Amino acid sequence: MNPVSSFSKPVPLIAAPPTPFAADGSMLLPSVEAQAARLLADGVDGVFVGGTTGEASSLTRDERLQLAERWAAVLRGTSLRFIVHVGSNCLADARHLAAHAERIGASGIAAVAPCYFRPADIGVLLDLCATTAAAAPGIPFHYYEIPSLTGIHLASDRFLAQALDRIPTLAGLKFSNTDLVLLQKCAAVAPERLEILYGSDDTLLAALAYGATGAVGSTYNIAAPLYRRMIAAAAAGDFVTARKEQLRSVQLVEVLNRRGFLASLKALLDYQGIPMGPVRLPLRNLDGAATVSLLQELESTGALAWTR
Repeated sequence: MNPVSSFSKPVPLIAAPPTPFAADGSMLLPSVEAQAARLLADGVDGVFVGGTTGEASSLTRDERLQLAERWAAVLRGTSLRFIVHVGSNCLADARHLAAHAERIGASGIAAVAPCYFRPADIGVLLDLCATTAAAAPGIPFHYYEIPSLTGIHLASDRFLAQALDRIPTLAGLKFSNTDLVLLQKCAAVAPERLEILYGSDDTLLAALAYGATGAVGSTYNIAAPLYRRMIAAAAAGDFVTARKEQLRSVQLVEVLNRRGFLASLKALLDYQGIPMGPVRLPLRNLDGAATVSLLQELESTGALAWTR
């Protein structure tokens, strides 16, 4: 078997855009145009709107509807795939968001399971996902696994195997889980039908080797060219270069994490001319000194140059 065959197929890079806010905390929807223009210029393949990076859990349902509508309007006529995250602790809200996403022309939907009252077993998880997906019967559905935030640790490979017959629109997983053994099991369930969209940018190279078919990530908002170089090098069998680019991703994520990942990502986009504004509580914003320190560290490490 060709050792680079895992990397020779096109790997869709789907950015998870932050939600822009004004200084008063209200949504700053005009910034969506600038976000989309940057992503198109960087050659990403799609957007994953209203997920973790989009602070979905800190938005009202009406805000989530408005955000999806703005992205739908901006993306209309472009090549970008448009996935809307609709998961909620309230199943009725999830269904409402799902139906709305289909109505406005989304390419697909994804949903985390409720995580205050968590599903006790795979049967309950199937009920939740099937009920959500049924509200948007004409577009693909991905279950969004992110156990570090939801606290849900169920065998997603078993979920996929059982969901194949239960959810007609099942398209795969948005897999934000660094358990690569589990990833490999999920990728083996129905590879001809399902896609595994990997959600941890700093381990993407390994995930592709284990069977991930695409990626959804936060740093694709600022560093998509880095990941394109990494994937191209791997496809050519040049794993020295591929690992070098992945290490740069690791270092970029570490710098952003040091002061709060999402606040730092927004501060960097602000600096690059795309107004993002603050994060909402309970996340903490960077003060002026922290922002200066962030930009100085990104510059001194070479991270700003790596991203282009």
